[in-house]
Amino acid sequence: MVACSSRDEVFTFVREKKVSFIQLWFTDVLGRLKSFSITPDVLEEALDEGMGFDGSSIEGFARIEESDMIARPDPATFQLIPWRPDDLPVARMFCDILNPDGSPYEGCSRHALKRVLAKASAMGFTSYLGPELEYFYFASDHTPEILDRGGYYDGVPVDRGLDLKRETIFALQKMGIKVEYCHHEVAPSQHEIALKYADALTMADTVMTYRTAVKEIARKFGVYATFMPKPIGGINGSGMHVHQSLFNGGENAFFDSADPYQLSTVARHYIAGILRHAREITAVTNQWINSYKRLVPGFEAPVYVSWARRNRSAMVRVPMYKPGKAKATRMEFRAPDPACNPYLAFAVQIASGLKGIEERYPLPEPIEEDIFEMDEKARERAGIVSLPGNLFEATLEVSMSELVKDTLGDHIFEKFVENKKREWDQFRTHVSAFEIERYLPVL
Repeated sequence: MVACSSRDEVFTFVREKKVSFIQLWFTDVLGRLKSFSITPDVLEEALDEGMGFDGSSIEGFARIEESDMIARPDPATFQLIPWRPDDLPVARMFCDILNPDGSPYEGCSRHALKRVLAKASAMGFTSYLGPELEYFYFASDHTPEILDRGGYYDGVPVDRGLDLKRETIFALQKMGIKVEYCHHEVAPSQHEIALKYADALTMADTVMTYRTAVKEIARKFGVYATFMPKPIGGINGSGMHVHQSLFNGGENAFFDSADPYQLSTVARHYIAGILRHAREITAVTNQWINSYKRLVPGFEAPVYVSWARRNRSAMVRVPMYKPGKAKATRMEFRAPDPACNPYLAFAVQIASGLKGIEERYPLPEPIEEDIFEMDEKARERAGIVSLPGNLFEATLEVSMSELVKDTLGDHIFEKFVENKKREWDQFRTHVSAFEIERYLPVL
């Protein structure tokens, strides 16, 4: 594990370990990893001034007439890439995207998250997140051909992904990423590697690294890993349950031993913020057409805006694994999926929670009964509304959201909404195999 905190430490490590290339990583507005490599000869220039690139071809970045962008690497994110050959070490660093004058670029997802975290800090809080990313292993990227028929927590000989998960965990640990455990998930060939919680910016970088490591290790084994939310109909899709809490110094601001649920006033307002703004942030936390094939009743994914303690049909849960333990007190937002842009998804969640604290939103009573078994009138009486049912509905919601616009900034907000409208138009004009099989023989 490499631990560099300054440019000088990076220089020393690169020289002593004879690092051959340094990959500079950043994301487009949709959270897709972008990368280019530099040699050690230009490392000093990269760290001091940043490296120029053409932003006009990056989704959600600049127009062609204003395309010059600067990628400046963050030395604190320097790590060797363990799936590259040991005899020719390759490292990576995450970048902040800047304008040519050195000011933060308004289309940089990492900067959008930093702005929200600065607001949290001004309120006296540090945001900690612990997302659970689920994914599938398939035989190839052409068809969703499963590797096993295992279920929740199945082990050998049923779980055919044990070696892949073990090698992935070794790779993550070498990159300084702390892993708590791994297991087979509910659906066939579905898996999860649980990450230890970290501050929100570190965790967003970690999610990008995690997704890349899972895919690269799978490729070494000749299989394909996907974070597609719902690759197979009729079984559970892949979610990204985001555990979150706010700390004030070394104390968990979510904990109150005197409260019946051991939730502080801060925690109650934060959760209320997530609930109130859930519909308008869904397009960011669940940003693909396919995301809404997962958000349907019957497959453990949340559909209804509610909170509970043990009820896993609720959208927000307050886990009770370690009651009375202050540092373990947290909320779990179960709606997001692992194919989102983590910087933007974390930003809108934290912003929603902070808004709840600022405005002192009241928290309704928890819903502990199975919401999937309630009829529509019962849900109405309980004040339970649904999440958007498709990307079109979610895009309409987010396009009217002042909270999301303020959180992401005008540039990212407009580019993101524009992209989602374009994706929906492409989907709604596409003639699917379902339609041909269903209608062509009879109409």
